[in-house]
Amino acid sequence: MNANLLRKGMNIWPPFLGAGITVESIAKDFRHAKVRLKHGLLNRNILGVHFGGSLFAMTDPFFMMMVSQNIGKGYIVWDQAAKIEFLKPGKGPVHASFELTQSQIDEIISAAESGDKVLRDFVVDVKDREEDVVARITKTLYIRKKIKKN
Repeated sequence: MNANLLRKGMNIWPPFLGAGITVESIAKDFRHAKVRLKHGLLNRNILGVHFGGSLFAMTDPFFMMMVSQNIGKGYIVWDQAAKIEFLKPGKGPVHASFELTQSQIDEIISAAESGDKVLRDFVVDVKDREEDVVARITKTLYIRKKIKKN
């Protein structure tokens, strides 16, 4: 999968486009991504701060995509659960940076070797201009090695 083409496609994908979400970068090796969310009329709540659903949406697909691209086609990777903690009212543009390390990849591959399901949590902070954390999102991924059929 070409990371740059994916980034361009995601930026015209209706759920992101309508919410004011921009994918700024996806590394060629799918180990880093950066996303931002503008603050506009279509993504604020009744109190005038970022709508929680938009904060969550800006983080939704990235860890699943990054892990699946790095461990290969021999595995099933799905989002199994998610949690969002609202830590500060979000006003103005916000951003999130996603990181996946080689040690995380190696640990997942090792844990999944037996064929049993593996559940791993990944955390990303959504930050404002001042780098204060507005929300913390925890994504739990389900990973399992595909069973080879004869």
